[in-house]
Parts: sequence; structure tokens; C-alpha cells
Amino acid sequence: MMKYYLFVLAGACSFGLLSTFVKKAYESGFHVGEVVGSQNLFGVLMIWTLVLVTAKSNRGGSAETKKYKVAPRQALSLMAVGTTSGLTGIFYYAALQYISASFAIILLFQFTWIGILLEAITERKRPGKDKIFALIILFVGIIMASGYLGGGQEAPSWIGISLGLLSALTYALFIMFSGKVSNEVAPITRSAIMQSGSLILVMLVYPPHFLFNGSLHEELLPWALLLAFFGVVIPPLFFAIGVPRIGGGIATIMSAAELPTAVIMSFVVLHETVHSIQWIGVIITMVGIALPELMKLRKRRSQMGVN
Repeated sequence: MMKYYLFVLAGACSFGLLSTFVKKAYESGFHVGEVVGSQNLFGVLMIWTLVLVTAKSNRGGSAETKKYKVAPRQALSLMAVGTTSGLTGIFYYAALQYISASFAIILLFQFTWIGILLEAITERKRPGKDKIFALIILFVGIIMASGYLGGGQEAPSWIGISLGLLSALTYALFIMFSGKVSNEVAPITRSAIMQSGSLILVMLVYPPHFLFNGSLHEELLPWALLLAFFGVVIPPLFFAIGVPRIGGGIATIMSAAELPTAVIMSFVVLHETVHSIQWIGVIITMVGIALPELMKLRKRRSQMGVN
């Protein structure tokens, strides 16, 4: 059972590495279109290779084989959902041009309260007291983790903040829609089709000039492969293995590991200044993410005890 927890943890931590890789790619002289475009291209190639290998190995069972077959309408729906993932990458990577990696990841993590708000609007249901309490904690966490609380910092880039919050919005939309579309299809196949939709959108926004202008032969290829592997392949694959075994609630809590991973990487590799109050803000933000799920678990256990 422990290995499934480790799969989810590794998937979350791999997401946390991305902002550092993107910043290093920018330092090498590449722009957001080249970075996000090459990541999506190589990620799609890698994940479709995994789909073909996995589908071939499961040919024996007819029930399993059906999971890898997708109707045209299902494929279009999944690709449409994938465009929200593509937008998340575009907005998040663009934000990293204006703000620090440690602050950008905090902004991205606002998808938690945005998701709660979207759920309340679409289902016309007021959030419970536990969720409202968690929202308050999240707001306190972001203010502390931003690094601008104590003053003495450069004025924040409102372009960077806006892009970071847009990435949180599109990520919340991705989570909301991806959980409702074609769940009967094998998880890895769903991921491959959604990433294909993401790739198409990114290529429309940023035409793939990197394929012809020699960027790949310079220093772009290593960053593209790293971003593809840790951003497109590992997380969906590891989550597909681990989440069904440990449950969505615990997986949500463990996915918060992405946040400290990104901050630690920005501190160690990028040498960004992270003050003690920002570390406290990161911890508070993680508590805000975990709290609703912990309350659910506690309520479930108390009900089981009564029964």
C-alpha cells in the first residue's frame, strides 16, 4: 500500500520541479512559446508511446481492451478539456517571466479556493463552514508567502500576478471538467488525448518555430525533455496508478507537496530569497489545502464509529 502513496507523492513533487526548469530555460534565452510548445510536443509523443505500449500489453482481456478505445465524440470532449491544461501552461509560464518561481507557485495554488467557488456557482450550493474556514487560511497563507507583507520588496508585477491567477483559474477549470468527461476510458489514454488538445491550442497560440530555427540544437532540447517528462508524463501516470488505491481525499492532501518542492527548488537552484515569513505562509497554505479533506476524513471516521 505504501508504494501507492509514494506514486502520488512523486507525481506531486514532479510538478513542483517545473517552475525551476522554466526559469533556467528563460536564462538560456528561450521565450515562453518555445518552452511551453516544446514541452507539449515531446510530452505528447512520450505519453502516446506509453499508451501504445500499455494497450498492447493489455490485449488479452476484452474488458481492458475496450477502455483504450475512444469514440470520436469522447475524443473531442477530452481534447476540449485539454485546452484548459494548455492555457494553464501558457499563463503560468508567462507569469514566470515577471515574478519569482516561489511566488508563481503560490498563485497557481489558488486553484483550490477558485475550485470551491466554481463548484458553488455551478451546483448552486453554498460552501460549508469547513470550506469557508479553509479559504480564510488560504488567503492568509498567500499574503504571507508572497513576500510583500513586511515591505522592503520591489513592487509586485501586476502582469505577473494577473497571469498567475489566470493559470489558477484555468487549472481549476481543468480539474472540474476532467473529472466529468469520459471516465470509463483508461486514465493514460484520457491523459494522452487531453494533452493532444493542449498541444493543438499551444501550437495555435505559439507556432512551433523552434522546430525550424535551430533552438532544439542549442539548449532547448534538454529543457523540453525535462519539462515533458516531469510535467506531462510522470504526474498523470503516477496519479492514475496511486489515486484509485489511496482515494481522492488523501491524494488531494498529498498533492500539496508540489508547493514546498517548488519553493525549495527556487531557493536552492535559482537562489531566490525566501524569508522565514514566506516559509510560514507556505505551511499555512498547505494547511488550507489539506484542511477540508482532513475534516471529511474525520467526519467519515466518526460516522463509522457511531454506526
